[in-house]
Amino acid sequence: MPTIKLSNTFFKQDVLHVAPNLLGKIVVRRFENGAELRMPITETEAYRGEEDLACHAAKGRTTRTEVMYDVGGKVYVYLIYGMYWMLNFVTGNLNEPQAVLIRSVKDINGPGKVGRILQLDKSFYGENLSVSNRLWIEDAPSLPYETSARIGIDYAGEEWKNKLWRFSSLIS
Repeated sequence: MPTIKLSNTFFKQDVLHVAPNLLGKIVVRRFENGAELRMPITETEAYRGEEDLACHAAKGRTTRTEVMYDVGGKVYVYLIYGMYWMLNFVTGNLNEPQAVLIRSVKDINGPGKVGRILQLDKSFYGENLSVSNRLWIEDAPSLPYETSARIGIDYAGEEWKNKLWRFSSLIS
């Protein structure tokens, strides 16, 4: 069965639609030696605009967040703790900063571990998923899921930390 790379049209939708619909889709990473790693997405989190106090865009447009203001389908990576590259996909329309954090893929739990196994670095920032030869998403049936509060965002206040914008597959 041929695989279909998701086009940017998929990502040019609201993050609250894209985040759960990424569950089951396949992250593909092609390494310099030609080897490919394919892993289904099993957990995501949605971050939605400047009003979302947990979203990096809450502080406005910066060098770090610039790609979030682009149209959906771009990669947003950032480094935490000086060692983990976090993988996010920009969603929505131009100047509507939204992104989906990839929290886990099959057998790899935790966004830092996902970035590590995919060998991400700053060079992925702004990469276009629909034309990239080293990182893309392949279509697959969406999976049933449950929602829960996002993790590690106590700084955002009660309203924003309690949004049920974390999506976890019910099938592992």
